[in-house]
Amino acid sequence: RLFGAVASPSPAPGAPAVAAAQPGPAQAQTARLTTEEAFVKVLQKHGINNAFGIIGSAMMPISDLFPAAGIKFWDCAHECNAGMMADGYSRVTGHMSMMIAQNGPGITNFVTPVKTAYWNHTPLLLVTPQAANKTIGQGGFQEVEQMAMFKDCVCYQEEVRDPTRVAEVLNRVIEKAIRGSAPAQINIPRDVWTKVIDVQLPAGVNLERSPGGQKSVAAAAELLSSAKFPVILNGAGVVLAEGGIEASKKLAERLSAPVCCNYQHNDAFPGSHPLSAGPLGYNGSKAAMELISQADVVLALGTRLNPFSTLPAYGINYWPSQAKLIQVDINEARIGLTKPVTVGIQGDARLVAEGILDKLAPTAGDADRANREALIKTSKAAWTVELSAMDHEADDPGTTWNQRCRARQPERMSPRMAWRVVQKALPADAIISTDIGNNCAIGNAYPSFEAGRKYLAPGLFGPCGYGFPSILGAKIGSPGSPVVGFAGDGAFGISMNELTACGRGDWPAVTMVVFRNYQWGAEKRNTTLWYQDNFVGTELNDGVEYAQVAKACGLKGVKAATQEEFEQALKSAVEGQMQRNETTLIEVVLNQELGEPFRRDAMTAPKLVVGVSAGDMQGQ
Repeated sequence: RLFGAVASPSPAPGAPAVAAAQPGPAQAQTARLTTEEAFVKVLQKHGINNAFGIIGSAMMPISDLFPAAGIKFWDCAHECNAGMMADGYSRVTGHMSMMIAQNGPGITNFVTPVKTAYWNHTPLLLVTPQAANKTIGQGGFQEVEQMAMFKDCVCYQEEVRDPTRVAEVLNRVIEKAIRGSAPAQINIPRDVWTKVIDVQLPAGVNLERSPGGQKSVAAAAELLSSAKFPVILNGAGVVLAEGGIEASKKLAERLSAPVCCNYQHNDAFPGSHPLSAGPLGYNGSKAAMELISQADVVLALGTRLNPFSTLPAYGINYWPSQAKLIQVDINEARIGLTKPVTVGIQGDARLVAEGILDKLAPTAGDADRANREALIKTSKAAWTVELSAMDHEADDPGTTWNQRCRARQPERMSPRMAWRVVQKALPADAIISTDIGNNCAIGNAYPSFEAGRKYLAPGLFGPCGYGFPSILGAKIGSPGSPVVGFAGDGAFGISMNELTACGRGDWPAVTMVVFRNYQWGAEKRNTTLWYQDNFVGTELNDGVEYAQVAKACGLKGVKAATQEEFEQALKSAVEGQMQRNETTLIEVVLNQELGEPFRRDAMTAPKLVVGVSAGDMQGQ
């Protein structure tokens, strides 16, 4: 293991900058205390008062102090879900939380949520108790290489090598997570606990965010001042930057520039604003795609421009390859990585947007302003009408799966019918989460938000099982907000064991919607398009009744088969959540229509050369 090993050469995208240090004392006076007391006092100094995981003997010296220290330990049903809850909590609040579990098999279950949080740009503290120093390397009980396991999942990792350094290392790991806007790991051999040490508790260092280089900001302002059709593309960095959405709004209004949102970041700009065009990418807004295709200058604000977010959709190859591109990202390693960039700016999204606004020419945005504003309005209106009339999914030429589904079960709702109910019945101030899967992906164009930190999508690591635990974490972080999670029945099966945990004690109530179409939809869609309906591993158990499972766990369970039943169930569930602390699972029965595949760009129909036969199978 490397001491102080930096697991990623640069901060995660969306990270706050590490600019000028604020003056302050470096150390406090030396004190005598135990290693676990030192650990908890550093947590208190940073305000980390929520921990998610499953109890284990290797962490009990510190968990024993949690109640007295004002730290709430949310004991979950599975560590993977605990990590997703921590991500949901921190994304909604902007505050760090902690993931902790037993060394070995408890910690291995954190790999998927930690990598998920990395690509969601979520600062989290990953605490990994380790096998004892005196036995490590002997292949003992619950021993595994925990540093190597998370090397590519965190922005920083460090192991405590001596009991006197617990506070120092923990403080540094927390600060690295904040600066990197990503998870960071502290690995602690279990025989470090219960030692009495003389130690100085570190005071910490606060770092300012960067407004970007003056020359690059001036160059961006010059490009936007002369643009005939400027378009702004808001990413996660706009949500993460304090005041980022408001700064982008002022810049957009000055330029009369339409604002698109990156894939899975529908909350990066107010949906009701006249300049809001909606999300790009998979099942996104046609209005956004049509408008950005006209751009001569694109300001990509707080986004790494990941390739998946700008793939063609609805048959539209909309990315304006001839436009001049200004990319703003806090992580310099991401600038220019996926698209040719005219001006690159490393800096905080809000500060850069304010800097550009200050340097715009007096005539910026005047070129063809009236026509541009008119086109934004008509494009949005046309897409609203088209989306409201989209009841069903199309079949590719030569395939008939969706047609057959409608004929086989004409009484059942389609996914789009269900999403229109959500659009109608969801409270305006709701926080929602969605999972990976075909039914949730079809809904990308429907939800819009007036504020940031309202939309929790799984992100580009793409884990199934995110929707339920992340909305539990979101409710813990924002108990006064109505929260609703969404998942398909396949993805929900991965995290549904949290039904056994979330009804206990002081767990706050949530509403969870499970789209029941009895299949792994995304993989089944691939099968219908490229594998001639040769369904392998795509069928789910018809006999499972999810609403009844919820009832068996002491929660409310409701099954809805029509739009009217779903609307009533959703409104009632949210009312029960907010007024009576009732957790409700709504099982929404859908037909088996399937939307656009996730990876049309990556799929190819196979061609056999010699063929295979079961007759060739040999015994072992």
